Amino acid sequence: MAEEAVFDLVHMEAVSYVFQGEKISEDEAVAKLEHMGFATGYRLVERLTRESGRFKDELDIMKYICKDLWVTVYKKQIDNLRTNHQGVYVLHDNRFRFLSRMAAGKQYLQYAPRYLAFTCGLVRGCLANLGITCVVTAEVTQLPACKFQIQVQRG
Repeated sequence: MAEEAVFDLVHMEAVSYVFQGEKISEDEAVAKLEHMGFATGYRLVERLTRESGRFKDELDIMKYICKDLWVTVYKKQIDNLRTNHQGVYVLHDNRFRFLSRMAAGKQYLQYAPRYLAFTCGLVRGCLANLGITCVVTAEVTQLPACKFQIQVQRG
């Protein structure tokens, strides 16, 4: 329980530092958080998968992200994984940890991307280390639920 609180506080402080500490644009700040997440995810998945077997296919890797990785980082599984079997995966989290402390109204919806950028980078970094080049975006329509869309880059 204590490590969860520390992780939440470190994440909030990182977001606060990037957005208030330096005089950069919103897009640059989001990119900086996404890069922090990428580096973290790249290294983390290397440690987590060190003793596991090879993955069969792309879908097997996505299932690993939704189950094992999400439990390790966020202490719960993804609520839903959807795919069109053509390189697009959508991960639904109905109570995303970094958004659950925000008010459930629409007034804070504009700040949600700040708190999702690190996780987008984390997922992208994990997948990059597992051999999948992709673009990860996040969408919030109702707090604290969110969707992470993974578009695999082919060719």
